[in-house]
Amino acid sequence: MGKSRARRFRRAPPAPSGPEQGDPEEEPAAELLEKLQHPSAEVREYACASISKLLQQKHVIPAFLQRDVVRCLGPMLLDHSLAVRETAAGALRNLSACGGFDVCDDMVTKDVMTPLVALLKECSTGLDANQLSPKKCREMNKNYIEDIANEAINLLWNVCECNSTAVSIFNKEGCLEAVLHYMQKFSTNVDLAISVANCLQAVTEDNPDLLSSFNASAQQVLETVMLCPETTMKHVLLRTLIAGTIWNIKDTIPPGSLGSTVNAILKIFSESLAIDAGETIIRMNEAEKNRLKLAAEADTEENMSDVIDNCAVSEDDDMEEIPKGKVRREHDISDLLPSDKWELKEVTALLMAQQTALEIIVNMCCSEDPSDDEWEELSSSDESDLFMENSYNEGSGLLMSPLCLSDEVHSAFLNNLIPKKILEKTAFPNSVALDICMHNPSWKPLIKKLNTVQCRALTCLHSILLVSDVDCLGGASALQSLAQHLSQLVFSKTELPEDTEFLEAITSALRALLQTMASKNISQCMTPEQLLALCEAGIHSSNASVRVNVVSILGISGSVLAKLQDTAETLKMIGKFLLEVAMKESSLVVAGEALDALFDVFADGKEAEKAAVQMKLLPALKEFQPVFKLRMRKEGKEQCSTDQLCVLDNVKMNLRRFIAYQETLGKNPT
Repeated sequence: MGKSRARRFRRAPPAPSGPEQGDPEEEPAAELLEKLQHPSAEVREYACASISKLLQQKHVIPAFLQRDVVRCLGPMLLDHSLAVRETAAGALRNLSACGGFDVCDDMVTKDVMTPLVALLKECSTGLDANQLSPKKCREMNKNYIEDIANEAINLLWNVCECNSTAVSIFNKEGCLEAVLHYMQKFSTNVDLAISVANCLQAVTEDNPDLLSSFNASAQQVLETVMLCPETTMKHVLLRTLIAGTIWNIKDTIPPGSLGSTVNAILKIFSESLAIDAGETIIRMNEAEKNRLKLAAEADTEENMSDVIDNCAVSEDDDMEEIPKGKVRREHDISDLLPSDKWELKEVTALLMAQQTALEIIVNMCCSEDPSDDEWEELSSSDESDLFMENSYNEGSGLLMSPLCLSDEVHSAFLNNLIPKKILEKTAFPNSVALDICMHNPSWKPLIKKLNTVQCRALTCLHSILLVSDVDCLGGASALQSLAQHLSQLVFSKTELPEDTEFLEAITSALRALLQTMASKNISQCMTPEQLLALCEAGIHSSNASVRVNVVSILGISGSVLAKLQDTAETLKMIGKFLLEVAMKESSLVVAGEALDALFDVFADGKEAEKAAVQMKLLPALKEFQPVFKLRMRKEGKEQCSTDQLCVLDNVKMNLRRFIAYQETLGKNPT
């Protein structure tokens, strides 16, 4: 086992629209759905808006599904009232976002795609008409066509992300043309363009049937957006998403242009990753404070004006009293200020761009053979053990990765300093920025996003280590520095990390790094005590991938120590740890990995032989052998995939061979 595989990421589902609701005054689902048939457009709009708010609460979704909410709301997408169309699309968007995969499947079964496709095409036709509604209270002119399109595109993104039939309908109905038409509004409506880009990235992933639709005109639209010079964080996100889409359709690019295209993609990722998120948070938070201060000063000036006006009214009873709130504000700047929380939206866009860039880089490093389902169901390392026999060059013992980078990607990685940018993102977030987020309720969700970017960077580092040779990584000294950096991430705080996502990412990166260093006989910088402390923490994780990683790390480190002098005591500690895991671990896969690590540690060397005798390894394994066989018979088919069973069969065979080898050593001691 022991050889780790890169992880492939799926796109995260989009969030629901509108503010999150706590407990609004609920009206029965049946009553609200009945109001959808009301002759008054305002009543229908109210009903759609109320349903939209309620559907953000997962516990109310079943009540609406039982009353066939999809077939009730579907026709509303083509209502005569533009306001009804928008709120109906928003309600269906929230249903798809909050309901998950099963609900999206049900929505497609209930034929949500027919009115949705019709709406998308109709909006596309009317997009250039620039139909504006009357002003709503203090808002600038509202373009209903674009706002409806934005809700509809997000709904389309959700269902296509979750349902292959929806993707097939997207292909068959020629939705790409309409969607790209919306993209052309990127210079005036970046939010709509971002929604389109998210949708495009979803529908182009693993969709060869769509490739023929990307003609020169379609590619020109994407290229124009990718070359957009705007520097806002929303535009950074937009370019990143479009770059990901172009990566998905790379098979349509002529071979002669592939190198320059891949370089352009990674240049955008590099530029996104080069932005310091912590400094951006600090700067944007200061901008928010200044904006709110200006708004407060404007309100104070308005209030003073109210006092003066009221005094004038009291002096002349014949003058008509000006209704409260209707005072003409000559110095009102609120309409000129950016929309509410624009600074927070900018930071959120940056973090989403960086997460997206890192996830796509991980996918670039992955073999394209396995399906997405395999990547999701299996851990980042378990299934890779099938490569065990082929991962080592016979005779030399050098690690041969089952993954590889094309020349174009490899060259672009180096040209755009991608490994360096990834390494920078593995550091802990800026403490000042974290403090700002911690003490500001609306900014607090950014902490999770900052941590996610760090974890994605660590997973990215793991993938880079698997597909790059030592020289490309900077040589032995660079790998040793990297080992020190990773150890600082683990041991810099008083307590070892407990966050599951971080533990999986850091242990995967460490595992790949130690594999690479061991294969090149590069001395390791982490002490055995540090490794054991990490493994003690990791082995109690609820995540099986973390447990697999830590026992593999001990196996790699132990096999290196076995070649050194005076290491018997340390090898004995490692051996006892691995033996206990093999015997007590609830997961058969982790138990197998622990046995495999034991074989690596005690395969050769005087120190290993001495430690094995002192810890009575041979009798312990002979006693455990029938127990392991029995577990495989009873639990194997229930717990493990076919691939994992093949690996475990190999472990069972190696256990028999290892016991025979240890018995030989006992008869002929070194």
